[in-house]
Amino acid sequence: MSFGGSAGLPGVDAVTPNALVLTGRITRADVPGLCARLEALLSGAPEAAVVDCDVGGVVHPDLALVEAVARLGLVARRAGGAELRLRNVPSELGALLDLVGLAQVPGAVRAAPE
Repeated sequence: MSFGGSAGLPGVDAVTPNALVLTGRITRADVPGLCARLEALLSGAPEAAVVDCDVGGVVHPDLALVEAVARLGLVARRAGGAELRLRNVPSELGALLDLVGLAQVPGAVRAAPE
């Protein structure tokens, strides 16, 4: 019997997604370099790739980090419609994303409470 559905579990990647890890304090001066890193990561990726952006190691989340996340999301979408998914989102960053209206951006995943 065949149901013709997609293979695998819904919401689970069949392959390991690309990963971009942000650590330390992110400043506005860091943003162009982060965008260049993401562009390089996506240069060999198929269209509509997924990039997991781990922000758990970021120190002192602020509006510079929010700007970085927003610009990384734009870079991903411009690179063939890639999706940027946030992982290990600190509560402070989650609150800032809520405040500026970016929390509802598809693909943004908050960290599970510990």
